[in-house]
Amino acid sequence: MRNTIINRRFGYAYWNVTAIFIAINILVFCLTYFLFPRLTYTLAMVPSSVLYGHAYWQFLTYMFTHGSVSHLAFNMLSLYIFGTAVERRVGSREFILYYLLTGIMSAIASYVMYYIANTNVVLLGSSGAIYALLMLFSVLYPRAQIYVFGIIPVQAPVLIVLYFVIELFSGFASYDGVAHMTHLFGLLFGLLYIVVRMRMNPLKEWRR
Repeated sequence: MRNTIINRRFGYAYWNVTAIFIAINILVFCLTYFLFPRLTYTLAMVPSSVLYGHAYWQFLTYMFTHGSVSHLAFNMLSLYIFGTAVERRVGSREFILYYLLTGIMSAIASYVMYYIANTNVVLLGSSGAIYALLMLFSVLYPRAQIYVFGIIPVQAPVLIVLYFVIELFSGFASYDGVAHMTHLFGLLFGLLYIVVRMRMNPLKEWRR
């Protein structure tokens, strides 16, 4: 099958971009949490700011802001574990495109949902892109065992299905302040990227 501009592959290079993204997240957290708290509302995705203030940069910057030390720590641990493995496999250029694009698209889809529901929130955190990374990790390493809570081994594709069900149910039934739909969009846009750009069939890979 001929390559098009959509799925033309980058030359392989490894720059450890995962570590750079982690450093940026920590730097932004220190700035917004300790020094300039109001900066959070400039960088996080706030639907009213996008709609009335045209703050379109928030679709990107929201994924580098976090609301608490635990929020940051959990996301950065996940980014380190899954990001490092994915980046080494696909290369840094593909990793950058995948991580940023899925994160941005997750924010845009979330914004549309908030707009339809006439709801204003402060969306922040890298979870959407990290859920997309987990999706790609499960396709690249379908036999990998992920230890839930550090003790329960679950095969990566099985965990994807569980997360999908949990986030779908929680997105419509839970009001716990967690951006479940953004997580779900991360999984879905990750899947779309894998199928369209990478020309991989997750079901086929998971059966191997």
